[in-house]
Amino acid sequence: MRTLVTIGLIVGVVALGTTLVVSATGEAKKAEAAKIVVNFDDVKAGELPKGWEVSATNPKGDLAEWKVEADKKATSKPNVLSLVKIKNPSDTAVFNLCWTKGVKFKDGTISVKMRANSGKADQGGGPMWRVKDANNYYVARYNPLEKNFRLYYVKDGTRKQLADAKDVAVPEGQWMTITVVQKGDKIECSLDGKKLLEATDATLPEAGGVGLWTKGDAATSFDDLEVAGE
Repeated sequence: MRTLVTIGLIVGVVALGTTLVVSATGEAKKAEAAKIVVNFDDVKAGELPKGWEVSATNPKGDLAEWKVEADKKATSKPNVLSLVKIKNPSDTAVFNLCWTKGVKFKDGTISVKMRANSGKADQGGGPMWRVKDANNYYVARYNPLEKNFRLYYVKDGTRKQLADAKDVAVPEGQWMTITVVQKGDKIECSLDGKKLLEATDATLPEAGGVGLWTKGDAATSFDDLEVAGE
């Protein structure tokens, strides 16, 4: 039987079978979980979920500012996790990361709701998975300025494109859902339920963390991160 566990805080290492769930009050319990939903609603505004960290690929200065904030247009009210301030907006080579080692993902499905809020050079973003560190991970991202949806791996800080879907229009300010299915070296990515990307890649074969990604000056909000293992 599949059990859905909805949490705002994650600490410790979560294997997608037996899960340590920690509520905002600090109460811990084990749950048999095939799916975890992180909706940020138990996190105090202005903070990050427990066990999450802010980092960057190719940082050139101060890191971007991420925080949980109340949002009347959240897909699951009241909170979202947002990148709210870029410290070096002219540096488009920086990838802004907010992620956790507390959820280990190898094979299964990841989805997240995302809204592009602003950005002159870049907009949007997406989920990252099999994250080893700030320089090694997979990412699927949508950019409303470029109207494209792409799949990459980042290895030793260098990004390589694996698949690309062009002429995909989602207006700035509108929520969208990015879904990734990975099994072994096979990857499929969908946008709002439509499969647009497929690739085969074995660059990052091991389980790793999960998180959220933007590029350059892209300020973005995220909600309802779902992680389901096989």
